[in-house]
Amino acid sequence: MTPFGEKMRALRAVRGETLQEMAAGLGVSAAYLSALEHGRRGRPNRRFVHRVCQYLGIIWDDAEEIQRLADISHPRVVVDTSGLTPTATLLANRLAERIGELSEEKLQSLLLLVDAGNERT
Repeated sequence: MTPFGEKMRALRAVRGETLQEMAAGLGVSAAYLSALEHGRRGRPNRRFVHRVCQYLGIIWDDAEEIQRLADISHPRVVVDTSGLTPTATLLANRLAERIGELSEEKLQSLLLLVDAGNERT
């Protein structure tokens, strides 16, 4: 599941809507919406995110957050380490190989570590 998909599912739950009801309201198939939620489709385009926000009555900061989640929800990420150090390439490859084995706790720790590195820039 992607961050965008997780948010979509949570918003549906709050509204008490089924996948089929929301898909019909958005003018897409339930299969497409399910694939978005589960990360079997690429990240949605801005037009679709706008339709979601309109359908759900989401505005301003909340709409920006939905778009941000969509932007970071590509389920098949390519990491280009050309021009970086061998250590960066090793890290990218190890992460690609083992990400499915990491617990949610370890994933959260890695996210905190990576985000902390951005505070210095």
